[in-house]
Amino acid sequence: MSEPKRLHPAAIIFRAINTIRQSIFGLLPIILIASNDGFFKYVILGVIVLTIVFIVLNVIGWMKFTYQLDEDQLRIEQGIFIRKKRTISKHRIQSIDLSQNIIHRIFGLTKVQIETAGSDQDVDAALSAVTFTEGQWLHDQLKAKRPTTTNSEEKLVEDDTKSEGDYPSRTISFRKLFIAGTTSGSFGIILALLAFLSSQVETLIPDKFYQETTTWLISQAIETIVLLSILFFIGVWLVGILGTMIKYGNFTITRYEEELYITRGLLEKKQTTIPLKRIQAVGITQSIIRQPLGLATIFVEIAGGETDKQEGTNTILFPLLSKNKIHDFLDEIIPEYSDLPENYTALPKRALPYYLLRSTWIPILASIAVGIFFIDWIWIPLIILALSILLGILTHRTTGFKLTESMLTLQMRQLSKETIMLKQKRIQAFEKKQHILHREQGLATLKGSILNNFFGRNYILAELEEEDVDRIGDWYSYNNEFKKPTK
Repeated sequence: MSEPKRLHPAAIIFRAINTIRQSIFGLLPIILIASNDGFFKYVILGVIVLTIVFIVLNVIGWMKFTYQLDEDQLRIEQGIFIRKKRTISKHRIQSIDLSQNIIHRIFGLTKVQIETAGSDQDVDAALSAVTFTEGQWLHDQLKAKRPTTTNSEEKLVEDDTKSEGDYPSRTISFRKLFIAGTTSGSFGIILALLAFLSSQVETLIPDKFYQETTTWLISQAIETIVLLSILFFIGVWLVGILGTMIKYGNFTITRYEEELYITRGLLEKKQTTIPLKRIQAVGITQSIIRQPLGLATIFVEIAGGETDKQEGTNTILFPLLSKNKIHDFLDEIIPEYSDLPENYTALPKRALPYYLLRSTWIPILASIAVGIFFIDWIWIPLIILALSILLGILTHRTTGFKLTESMLTLQMRQLSKETIMLKQKRIQAFEKKQHILHREQGLATLKGSILNNFFGRNYILAELEEEDVDRIGDWYSYNNEFKKPTK
């Protein structure tokens, strides 16, 4: 058994940042109101007192937080007023991820995120700041099902028969990352974020400054406004590219016997472990920009844990890949899902009206409303209606499936084209739906459900041939063993 250890003192900084981040949204309105009512000096005094209290509590919290490696478990004790003692068995640990933000890298530290089989964050654990050597030692000790050594400085016994170079690995160049940034469409997200922030910050901008800026902008010639708009969009686009390169810089994925290991990040370096048994589905997505260029992104859906909150419900396996190289990538990195079909069973033509109706009913209603009240602007909803008709046709042509003995591959589209490969034993539930028109036309809707990070994920293909849906249902229920929920 090792001795109880404290985190690095830099953990106090991380605790303080988290405390401030959690408190600022509640305190900021109070501070603003009090400042406007002439109580500014009391606000400053209150901020100073709160800062001192935060510092004292964070220092005490750091002193009370200890961790300790036992033979088969990690013990964590924490809490100032209420003491918590948490024990995590090594056999319950699903993955251990190391990450480094800028502060970590300055001090040579890392954060150790431990995920168990459950999806409850209270069951998982995080050591916010330990030395990088200590983090790697913890990773090796907790991942290996072997007795722990009592000193992190002791040399670990190397029992692996393979070296790092023997495992298949892929990296992405900065040229590819630049292309990924230019085609990611992230500038749309940034624009939406800027629009939201501007609506919130507008009340904080002094009226005089706001009016002068608005008056100056309106007084400019139309050419100047167009030029400023173009420069603004180029700036946002470049920020999107820079963000992609910072996020996925030095991206490397390595396949080991039972897990995938991903490292990425220029400013915040992350090391993510994905156990193969937690993979529920493998997906390929092509945005409407990348599809004509033959580019795609590979991702996985994972059950349980919180692999990466910022990635949403799935985890990127490779940021950008040429479509004709996807099969080689899957065959090398994740051969369990290398059976990517080239042809799919398409939808019947009689399904097309349903897809057109779903994509156009809102633009049709908008066109009617604009035609009645704003006839001079009718061209805007008509253009949107034409694009919606095109989207409906594309969605109908894209949607399809391929069924093999062990794999169901679905192809669908919202705006982006998405291909999902589902193993029979990973599908948690299968559903067939029909309404009265479907029954008369011999159509049916398929719904397959899987587990992902915290919620179930459903994949729906509408208006398939009814006999095809029945065939997939027979394939799913062929072996009763596959009906049991799996992780």
